[in-house]
Amino acid sequence: MENNGKIERRDLGKTGLKLSSVGFGASPLGNVFGPISDDQAIATVSQAFNSGINFFDTSPYYGATLSETMLGKCLKALGVPRDQYIVATKCGRYNEGFDFSAERVTKSIDESLERLQLDYVDILQCHDIEFGSLDQIVNETIPALQRIKESGKTRFIGITGLPLDIYTYVLDRVPPGTIDVILSYCHFCINDSTLEDLLPYLKSKGVGVINASPLSMGLHTENGPPEWHPASDEIKAACRAAAEYCKQNGKSVSKLALQYSLSNKELSTVLVGMNSVKQVEENVAAALELEATGLDEATLSKVADILKPVKNQTWPSGIQ
Repeated sequence: MENNGKIERRDLGKTGLKLSSVGFGASPLGNVFGPISDDQAIATVSQAFNSGINFFDTSPYYGATLSETMLGKCLKALGVPRDQYIVATKCGRYNEGFDFSAERVTKSIDESLERLQLDYVDILQCHDIEFGSLDQIVNETIPALQRIKESGKTRFIGITGLPLDIYTYVLDRVPPGTIDVILSYCHFCINDSTLEDLLPYLKSKGVGVINASPLSMGLHTENGPPEWHPASDEIKAACRAAAEYCKQNGKSVSKLALQYSLSNKELSTVLVGMNSVKQVEENVAAALELEATGLDEATLSKVADILKPVKNQTWPSGIQ
C-alpha cells in the first residue's frame, strides 16, 4: 500500500486492469435516491477520482439512462486522460424491461457510449441475467458481446445478477476466457458471505470479481433499507438489531459492513453507490482506516452473533 492517502489498487482477474478497492457506484447519479444537481455530481466524481477511486460503474437502467449521461458529464469535467479511469456499463436491462437479444445489446453499447461521451468502455456487462433465458445469454447475448469486444467498443465483458448459480451455469457453458468478469451483489456482506464459497471456482475460470452493495441495499445502515427491499421481515429485523447495537456502542454499522467487504482481497473492488462529497470522504476514510488498523473484530463478532439466525439467507430474484 502506497502511503499517499489514496486507496489501494487490486488486479481484476486476468484483464490487466487495476481497480481501486472502493469502486464508484453511479446509480445515485441517476436520481434514484433523490435529486442530485450537475454541480453536486461533478464535485462527487472529482472527489472520488482525486482520492484514488478509478473505477466507475453505471447502467442504462439506472435512472432511465440519466446515470450514464451524468457520469459522462462528470468524467468529461475531470479533464484527465481516458486511461486514468475505468468505466463499466451494462446492457440487457432497461427502464422499459429486459431485452438480451443480440440486436438490442449491439445497439445498446452505441447508445451508452454516446451518453457517456466515450469511444469505448472498459467493461460491458450483461445486466441481471436471471431475468432472461440463461440459454439465450450463453448462445446469443455473450457471442454478441464478444463481437462488440472485437470491435473495440468494450475491452472486456461480464455478467451480473443476484443468484450465485447463474454464474456456474453460464461459465460452464462458454469457452474458457470468454467471460472476463462477474459482478455479484449482496453476497459478500456481514449477513451473507456465500460469494466466498464461489471464489475458488471463479478463480479457476480466470474471472475477475466485482462485489457490489456491501451494505446489502441499505440493510446495514442506521436508517434501514428502503420500503421496496426484498429481504424477509426476519432478515430486516436482525439487521436492524445489528445496526442498533453498533449505534449504542458508538460504532457505524455501515463502516463495519464496508470494511468487512473490503477485507477480502480476492474481491477486486467493492462497489458503493455515492452521491455526495461527504459519502466519498467517508468511504475512502473507511478504506484507509482498514489498511492502517485492520477490522474491528470485537464489534464484528458481536454483530455476527446478532445476525446468526439469518446468516446467508437471501431472497428470490429472476424467473428461473
